[in-house]
Order: sequence, then structure tokens, then C-alpha cells
Amino acid sequence: MRRRTHPVARGAGRSLAVRNADSGQSPVRGRVATREVGYAVTYPGDIWMQNSEPTPELRWPLSVQVYDRMPRQDAQIASVMRAITLPVLRTTWRVDPNGARDEVVEHVADDLHLPIVGADNETRPPAKRIRNAFSWPEHVRLALLCLQYGHMFFETTYQIDDNDRAHIARLGPRLPRSIANLVVAPNGDLVSIAQYAMGALTGGFQSIVLGDGNAGARIPAKRIVPYVWEREGGDWLGKSVLRAAYKNWLLKDRMLRVQAQTIERNAMGIPVYYAGPMDKQDDLDKGQQMANDYRAGDSSGAAIPNGAKLRLQGVEGTLPDADPVIRYHDEQMARAVLAHFLNLGTQTGSWALGSTFADFFVMSLQTEAQLVADTGNAYIVEPLVDINFGVDEPAPRIVFDEIGSRHDATADAMALLLNAGAVIPDRRLEQALRDMYGLPQKDPDAPDPGPKAEPQPGAPVDGNGGDPNEPPDLQEQQQ
Repeated sequence: MRRRTHPVARGAGRSLAVRNADSGQSPVRGRVATREVGYAVTYPGDIWMQNSEPTPELRWPLSVQVYDRMPRQDAQIASVMRAITLPVLRTTWRVDPNGARDEVVEHVADDLHLPIVGADNETRPPAKRIRNAFSWPEHVRLALLCLQYGHMFFETTYQIDDNDRAHIARLGPRLPRSIANLVVAPNGDLVSIAQYAMGALTGGFQSIVLGDGNAGARIPAKRIVPYVWEREGGDWLGKSVLRAAYKNWLLKDRMLRVQAQTIERNAMGIPVYYAGPMDKQDDLDKGQQMANDYRAGDSSGAAIPNGAKLRLQGVEGTLPDADPVIRYHDEQMARAVLAHFLNLGTQTGSWALGSTFADFFVMSLQTEAQLVADTGNAYIVEPLVDINFGVDEPAPRIVFDEIGSRHDATADAMALLLNAGAVIPDRRLEQALRDMYGLPQKDPDAPDPGPKAEPQPGAPVDGNGGDPNEPPDLQEQQQ
């Protein structure tokens, strides 16, 4: 059966195509949206306040000061921040060619000082030294500050070599506490950032007024490498991972102070003077002074009139225990970043449940590393390739080893890999195993290990016929 097309729909399509063809325009042009009608920002122009944040002290820029204090003053917050950053710092980063030419890949890898996927990086010629060379591990460490503050910006500068090639000279960190202003376009694109003028922060954040005020020179977006955690629309300030833990951190701080005061006031008791029946006001005043001056020591003592008493008055009843409350807030702060394993010392649970917690935490670490890789590819690698090789040149990309996928190289595991033929023994592998197990260094005159030759099908392997893996002279002696 032939499919029939509605004549109006068929004619409308033809008339549009014919009309565009007659006018010299593309058939697609005019039928697709090329300009935005709406907007992606909740605040116009200069960003000075996150209007959606209900807590006043967590509105930018005051939030920077709060998030700066939290890991400095709380051991659990500091442990949480290290738990979500150290695995990302320890993973191996590489440059994936991604179909780019060798010259382009080597240029990017040399500038970032990263190995190339699938290449023998030890035999590569050393890259030409450039002063103030860029350090990728240090850059990742600073980039992960976006987790703490919600955003972290860098300014890119280049250095030109003798072959008129641009190399990354610096990715200068523009720390969150120095950011005075952000300008965002209505479609949500970052236009520029500005920092406080040198010496403008002497009065602290309490002296900030709305407007440009102390803002320094604006840095255009094309020179900025922005790392933003959980950006929504045009909110280039992002969201700190500590935002959900702020309430628990604040209440825990109060509980710690209450606990310290409770111990200080009640741990040793309070000296109390009980006046005798014949004591006068002057005797009572002397007893009060005696109680105030009471101290423990080798020469401490007291003399009181007949019928009077001096005793250490302890607490009557039960003191409030702040430990469960403090422990609860610690657990909630760890849950805020999926670091449930930090609570394993304070609560019981099955091994399977702990493994599930670890899986979710590792996935969160993968997301953090992917943010660093994606931002680095978009704002570091691609501009570097565009400047040196043109905008149509395919660009490599930054990749990282999957976090948590590395296994311990035990002796049993190495034996299985060698027997299966998955790993071929050589001098480098032997030296690595010697270093791992604390064995002495190999004699430099000793031969390198090599794969053991396999007997050919049908060849004799018993003592009567000789072993083909043995030297010929030994085979002749056996025969």
C-alpha cells in the first residue's frame, strides 16, 4: 500500500524550499533558532550577591570567609576535604592523542608535562625547557579549591619560543578571596572577572560595599580558566560542597564550647565554705576568700573555726553529655560528601554496606576528576592548539586513570600474570619487583630475564629425549 501524504503539508514544504532557493538563501536558514529569547541569569550584569541563598553569611562574598574557616577550625571538615581531594591528586593524568597529529600531541604533552597514552614516554626526547614552566599537579591541587568555595579561576599567559610557538608559561591562580566582581552575559556566558586592588582587603569583608568600589582591572573571559562546581545557568560562583554541612559545623562548634565549659566548671568541684554557728559577717567574708584562693598543691591547707566546714561541692545530678550530639554532627558532615566510610569507627555495619558506600564515594571522585579534565580540555588544551595550529586542527585531550581501579601487585598476582603470558618479564619489571619487596639490587652483569621458550608440538620433553629448552651441549650429554 502506498503511503499518501497530505497535499497541504507536501505543498508547504516544497513552497518553502523553492522560495528559499529562489531568494538565494539556505533551506535551513529561517527555520532554526539562531538567537536566544530568554536569559540564564537571575541577576543582571555585575554579580554581587546570590539572591537565592537564604542564609545571609553564606551569600557571596561573605561565604568565602565562612568556607575558608570551616576546614581550618574543624578536624572532621579537614578530613572530609582531604578525602575528596587526595585521591584525585594521586591518580595518573595523561594526554590522549584523540586522533590529533603527533606534533600537536607532543606540544600539548610537553607543555603540561604529562605522559602520552600508548607512547613510550621514557624514550621521548626531553622537551625544551621553558622558565616558569607549568605544573599540572599543582594546578589540579588549586583547581580543586572549587569544591571548597564553589569556584576557582586561573588566568592563562603564554611564552613564545624561537620557532614562534606559544607555550603555557603560567596559569596564575585568582583565589576566591581576591575576586571582587563577575560580569555575566544574559545567556549565562562569563564576560569577565575583577579582583580587588592591591591592599584593598585590609578592612576584611565587612568593609565591602555594593558596586565596583575597590575592584581592579577586569580580566576578560577568554583568558580565564574557570573551575565551577555545580554551576546552574549563569551562576559562575558555583556551590560549595561544604554548604550542606554548614549547619552541622555551626551547631557542633557550639556543642564543643558547651562541653569545654561543662568540664572546666564541674570536673574538679567547687570549694564551698559553711559558716559555723558563732561566725560573724567578717568570718564569712574570710571563708569566702579562703574558698576563692583554694588550690591543690604540696603546701595547700586550710584552717577553719570550730563548727565551720570547707568542702569541695560536686555536681548533683547528671551533667548533659554532648558527645552523642557532636558525633551526630560529625557523621552528617561526612554524609554531605558521601564519605560514609569516615563514620565506620563510630557505628557498626556489614562489609557489603561499607563496600556500597565506598562505590558511591569513588563515583563522586570520578565526577570531580572529570570536571578538572573537561575544563582543562575546553580552556587549556583547545586554546593552545588553536593558537599554534589553527582552529580546524584536531586537539588531544586530558584523561586520567580510573580512581580506585589500581590493584596491589602481590606475589601471587604477579605469578598468575606471568604464567598466563599477560606480562613479559624484563629488566624494568624485575627491578620494580625487587624495589617493592626490598630485595637486593641485581648484578649489572647478570642477563636480563626473558620469556621461557615453549616446547614445540611433538618435541620430546622427558629425560630420554632431552628438553628443547636446555642448551644443546646439555642435551648431548643426556643422550
